[in-house]
Amino acid sequence: MADQLQYMPKIDLQRRQVLALGLAALHSPVFAQSQRQGRILIVGGAEDRLRDKVILKRFYDICGGELAHILVLTAASADPAASWASYEQVFSELGSRNTSHLVIGSTEDANDATVVNRLLNADGIFMSGGDQRRLMERLWETNAARAMHTAYHLRGACIGGTSAGAAALSRVMIAEGFTPPLPEKDAVTLDIGLGFMANAIIDQHFSERRRLGRLMSTLAQRPDMLGVGIDENTALLVERHRAVEVIGQGAVTLIDGRRMRSNFDDAGSRQRLEMLGVTMHVLPAGNRYEAKPAPRVPPRSLPASLREAIAILVEPGPIRGL
Repeated sequence: MADQLQYMPKIDLQRRQVLALGLAALHSPVFAQSQRQGRILIVGGAEDRLRDKVILKRFYDICGGELAHILVLTAASADPAASWASYEQVFSELGSRNTSHLVIGSTEDANDATVVNRLLNADGIFMSGGDQRRLMERLWETNAARAMHTAYHLRGACIGGTSAGAAALSRVMIAEGFTPPLPEKDAVTLDIGLGFMANAIIDQHFSERRRLGRLMSTLAQRPDMLGVGIDENTALLVERHRAVEVIGQGAVTLIDGRRMRSNFDDAGSRQRLEMLGVTMHVLPAGNRYEAKPAPRVPPRSLPASLREAIAILVEPGPIRGL
């Protein structure tokens, strides 16, 4: 089960250390001037870095533009230097003067006070693709992970992730799995992610790798969760308590099985699953969906089931580590 953690917790002394650093950040002039609400940018992978750069340009703008402190975290990548070189070029072309590489190659790096302080003062943190298991092995229950939560919840930083970096944004994470054409029991292995989204599970490269069967298999295992499938060169921007927006070229597929009936508990491993009463929504790029209509703006007519799904997405996970 997802709640059976694979990673060992750190000692309480480290919690006190990050608390002290977090309190220092809260009393800094930077925090005093910040009126931002933290946002999450979940990218389905293979985002355009050569032409229009629509998704990364949006991340850059949200963070504050030219002078924003942006960190690129490449801990998921098998080749962090090459991954950083690609993003360094992109952000430089966008006009950034303060984007830097955050190297975390071990849990020791993730507990380093300098690393923690850089995260606490970041306006944006972007996690590259690679392997989400590698990412979590380095971040699980570390001061770096706690500092990311502090930056998001208390300073209004934007937290972004692509591919593996996107998968790790949720609390329950797809660690690995295969792609059945129809839902099957035990198609995926679940683990714990960073917890910025508490009640959703993210799958990336969704249409391109035909992962509908995989995500439905996941929801049969965890019917309390909302499934979020994100296409390549597509991102879901989550403004907490407010709205979601789809950016890029593809679509975001939402699958809600909270009221379904399935035979998951009775099925054998690799057996195809019956799933009755599943609700699905396809949200194409270019659309924004409000959880609550803004004052004096006529509300858009949306199905009640979609409004429920949006409400789940915009509800942030709990702050961890303070």
